[in-house]
Amino acid sequence: MEEVAPIRKIIHVDMDAFYASVEQLDNPELRGKPLAVGGGDTRGVVSAASYEARKFGVRSAISGTLARKRCPELIFVRPRFDRYKEISSQIRKIFLEFTDLVEPLSLDEAYLDVTQNKKGNPSATLIAKEIRDTIKERTGLNASAGISINKFIAKIASDVNKPNGQKTIPPEEVISFLEALDIKKFYGVGKVMKEKMYLHGIFTGKDLKAKPIEYLEEHFGKTGAYYYNIVRGIQKSEVKPSRTRKSLAAERTFIKNISSEVFMMERLEEIAEEMERRLTKSKVAGKTITLKIKYSDFTLQTRSRTLPLYISSKELLMENVKDLLYQEKMKDSVRLLGISLSNLNNEDKKGRDKPPPEKEIDVQLKLDF
Repeated sequence: MEEVAPIRKIIHVDMDAFYASVEQLDNPELRGKPLAVGGGDTRGVVSAASYEARKFGVRSAISGTLARKRCPELIFVRPRFDRYKEISSQIRKIFLEFTDLVEPLSLDEAYLDVTQNKKGNPSATLIAKEIRDTIKERTGLNASAGISINKFIAKIASDVNKPNGQKTIPPEEVISFLEALDIKKFYGVGKVMKEKMYLHGIFTGKDLKAKPIEYLEEHFGKTGAYYYNIVRGIQKSEVKPSRTRKSLAAERTFIKNISSEVFMMERLEEIAEEMERRLTKSKVAGKTITLKIKYSDFTLQTRSRTLPLYISSKELLMENVKDLLYQEKMKDSVRLLGISLSNLNNEDKKGRDKPPPEKEIDVQLKLDF
């Protein structure tokens, strides 16, 4: 028997070019100009790009060197995360005026479940418009939104009319929307998965929907059932106001490569100190420590160990990091080092953090979407 998708009213709000927009907001001289937040040197990476810069092919995660090559007039500014967090907090407060069911994904995006909302408004579309207008009025920034019956579709929809727009996919249009969608636009289908699907003749949602669940599980493993359901508009994931942190990490990229373990230990001391601050602030500790090493040829290596007790202090972090560092000889000079801690003590081992059983919602919610 095929599953029936529960009908919810979910909004995905995504701030437009958030970091870059904040910089342009605070500095009028930067408005209307191609701007990148991040390092513009040979080791720098673009964290965010304004829409003016995106016209030249400047995107987040590309190197500063490549960004300058694509856009010689590009202006680089250093990120100010305290400022971004400050505005993100203001935006979060706006969300909470409409519903308590807010699930932040990052500083600049979140899911909201407005099936039942504080405004008593039956239209999720109108609520999304009011939220965007309120954000603009109070912060001066633009936001885009996607509205639909679940998180998956709402997130895809929020990209349709960017920037400063919104898109509603009501229940009766879900299937046709998904069938017509290019498979590469399915959230979670990256470059590798896209190529794999292409090899199986899957180019659109309609192609995916035509494959039996047995075929998808055979060729795509455990994610096969996920793809089978998602293309039919079925997703049971609820909006969870409290997202449990699974890990905490800190890392550094160096201007010059490091080839001596002695110098690496000095840098790792600084990283461990930052880790201790973050762990203290988050009030967590962990058992699994991982050392991340990126070599000059960009190959990445991780070394991990799981301890019998929870740790959070710099001293205990360094004691284990040192062992991991000297675990084997370095194969090349190093351009990046990082430390992460997982298996945290905020995870509920008894499974109480799991969402409650699915509740069916009255089909009348199809009205006034």
